[in-house]
Amino acid sequence: VAQHFLASYHIECTDEVKQSVVNTMGTIQDIVAGKCVEYFERYRRRTFVTPKSYLSFIGGYKAIYKEKFTSLRSLSEHMRTGLAKLMEAEVSINQLSKELVMKEKDLAVASKKADEVLLEVTMKAHAAEKVKMQVQMVKDKAQTIVDDIAIDKAAAEEKLEAARPALEEAKAALQ
Repeated sequence: VAQHFLASYHIECTDEVKQSVVNTMGTIQDIVAGKCVEYFERYRRRTFVTPKSYLSFIGGYKAIYKEKFTSLRSLSEHMRTGLAKLMEAEVSINQLSKELVMKEKDLAVASKKADEVLLEVTMKAHAAEKVKMQVQMVKDKAQTIVDDIAIDKAAAEEKLEAARPALEEAKAALQ
C-alpha cells in the first residue's frame, strides 16, 4: 500500500532510500498492529489498525516531509544568498586591498616628495635668514654712516652760518 501511495510522491533521495522509506512504513504498520493485539491481551479492549488509519499515517508523513523540505529549501536559499554575498564581499575586499596597496605606494612617494620640499624650504628659510641678518648689518652700518654724515653736515652748517657775516662783508668790500 505504501508503495502505491509513495511511488508517485517526490522524495529528494535515491531509489534505494525511497524503497527503505516504503519498507519502514510497512514495518511501522505491522508494529502498530502487533501493539493492538498486546493492548487487547493486557486490557481486554479491542483496537484496530484500519486501512484509513494507515493512509492517514502515510498522509501525515507526506505533510511533515513537505513542511520540512520547504523549510530546508528556504534555509538552503538563505545560505546560498549569504554565501553569494560573502563571495561578493571577498571580491570587493580583494579589489580594495589592491587599491590600498597602490594608494600606500602613492602616499609613500608623496610623503617622500613632501619631506624633500620641506627640507628645501627649511634650507631656503635658513639661507634667507642669513641674508636678512647680513642686510641688517649693512643697513646698520649705512645708518651709522648717515648719522655721522648728518652730524658732520650740522657742524658744517653751523660753521657756515658763523662765517656768513664775514662772507657778506667780503662780498661787499669787492666791488
